[in-house]
This record gives sequence, structure tokens and C-alpha cells, in this order.
Amino acid sequence: MAEVHAFLHNIRSVYNVGSMFRSADGAGIARLYLCGYTATPEHRKLHKTALGAEEAVPWLHDRDGLGAAVRLRAAGYHLWALELAPAADSLFAVGRLPQDAPVVLVVGNEVQGLEPELLALCERVLAIPMRGVKESLNVAVAFGVAAYHLCQGLEPAGSPLP
Repeated sequence: MAEVHAFLHNIRSVYNVGSMFRSADGAGIARLYLCGYTATPEHRKLHKTALGAEEAVPWLHDRDGLGAAVRLRAAGYHLWALELAPAADSLFAVGRLPQDAPVVLVVGNEVQGLEPELLALCERVLAIPMRGVKESLNVAVAFGVAAYHLCQGLEPAGSPLP
């Protein structure tokens, strides 16, 4: 069965991380990997935007983001980056998710994006097409868009809508 996890690397704003927990919960992300200096639910300010989602979404923390990504790849997980890159595919062109192992949506720092070494470990690079003058969305907003799109059609973790 297809499953989506997310890997948040060096997200500098604790409020963005809290928002990403809420989006992960709503979309049905199975697990969050909080890497580098990304805040964890132990940070008191995260609760302001997570509003309890930090208690509903399983998470792991690893200061060594590159090492964590290497271990996920070695375990057969599919790492897909959400990143502005010249060779990026449109997020909306993603077809069926692999069934053999979870897809891990990899999201990086608000300003610098993903480190080249981490980006090189990703099988796919996806971007959200922009129509305006700005090149990107806020990282938490972009994460929400990608999480909902990738999880669309998956069996919901919670109770179904009426």
C-alpha cells in the first residue's frame, strides 16, 4: 500500500514546523522526520501553530539529516524533493505513488532550500508551478499543497468524511 512520509530539513521557523504538523495530520502523512535544526514538539512555541497535531503525527528527530536520508534510501524508501530546481517536474504531473515502499517528501530550509548532497539522494525533484511574479510559496504552504496532492486517493488515517 502506498504511504507518504515527510522529511523536514533545517526548517528555521518553529511556526512553519507547527503548521507543517497540522498539514501533515490533515493530509494523512504517516510520519515526519525532523532533521538538522528543525524544531521538534519539545519546543514550546511549536504548539501555537500545531494546535495538537504534534500529538497525532508520529515523528522522529535526527540532527544528521544527510545520514538520516542515506538510511532511508538504504531501507528502500523513495525520496522525492520539493525544491526549485531547473530539472524539477511539476508536482501536479506525479502519477501513481510507488507501492513497494513509502515516498518521503523532502523539504528544506526556507531561504537556502536543500543542500546539494541531500538533493542528490532524491530520486525525483518536484516543484509547484507558479503563475505570479514570485518564484515560490512559503515553505509551510508549499508543504501543505504537496502533502495533500501526494496523499490524495490514499486511505485516510482518521475517520472518513460523512
